[in-house]
Amino acid sequence: MKKIKLQGLALVAGSMLSINAIAAEPEYTLKLHHMLPPMSMAHSQFLVPWAERVETESNGRIKIDIYPAMQLGGKPPQLFDQTRKGIVDLSWTVAGYTPGRFPKMTSFELPFIPGTAKATSMALQDYSETEMQDEMKDVHVIALHTHTPGSFHSRDKAIKTLEDLEGMKVRAPNKVMSEAFKSVGANTVFLPVTEMPSALSKGVIDVAVLPFEVVLPMKIYELVKHHTEFKGAGLYTNTFVFSMNNKVYDSMPADLQKVIDNNSGIALAGHIGDLFDNYEVFARKYAVDQGNSFDYIEGAEHARWEKAMAPITSQWVEDMNDDDYDGQRLLDKTKALIKKYEAL
Repeated sequence: MKKIKLQGLALVAGSMLSINAIAAEPEYTLKLHHMLPPMSMAHSQFLVPWAERVETESNGRIKIDIYPAMQLGGKPPQLFDQTRKGIVDLSWTVAGYTPGRFPKMTSFELPFIPGTAKATSMALQDYSETEMQDEMKDVHVIALHTHTPGSFHSRDKAIKTLEDLEGMKVRAPNKVMSEAFKSVGANTVFLPVTEMPSALSKGVIDVAVLPFEVVLPMKIYELVKHHTEFKGAGLYTNTFVFSMNNKVYDSMPADLQKVIDNNSGIALAGHIGDLFDNYEVFARKYAVDQGNSFDYIEGAEHARWEKAMAPITSQWVEDMNDDDYDGQRLLDKTKALIKKYEAL
């Protein structure tokens, strides 16, 4: 009996050693920082599953701790620099929070450019790999992507025509759209999404310009009465940068770099875009259930908006030319790539 017990103990001890070997400390523990709350789709459906895949495929050699809602300090416009400087290892942020930093990327932020988030995200990633190496050299790019085209969410006044926007205080999602809204008589206020609920409740803005995907976690639908959607070409989109510190990536052995690479690039961009497209439909239902009103810009009225904002695109081309870029070529390439991925 004693012999059997000793053998049993030996087996248990051996099992414990195996378990301890498997559960050994990871070789890399990475901090991933972003600005949205844990209940946001981007956190729960995109970033958390992405981190879990990397951890699984690395057999636990990489561990990723995610810090939402700016838990590590700073403000959303600082996220890219936090990654660049190595304050954090990874970050996900809006490119437009730092105007002028990624000039060639702004072709995707122009009015009436975006298609679905999936197609536009794949187009942006494709575009970045041939046109934006200089703009992204300070970080290791995991993926660039966009959200689903945004809509108007108005506190008190329905927006049905171009003239309805005149004089209203409108949140500008990026520099290009700030100029576009100013050109049709709106007063623009530039705010990160995290400041939107407070700005609406205090009357700092009359109109939030967002996709429904953000309207839901921020409960914007409870702070507004009216929503205006664009049927046809999307009004605008924002571009996002999901990046890793260069030194951290370079320090990894080739097999762990491959794990990161296998979860990066155009396939990931398309997957992220697909998540945004699908969640938009789900999130919109909350505004419907709230009993809010919905208006649609389409047909001849849509054409009026496009014509009114066309000078913003023309000015963008001129500004890019002044900076020694071929603005028209970049704009044409942006449109062609979106069309290409829409057709898939």
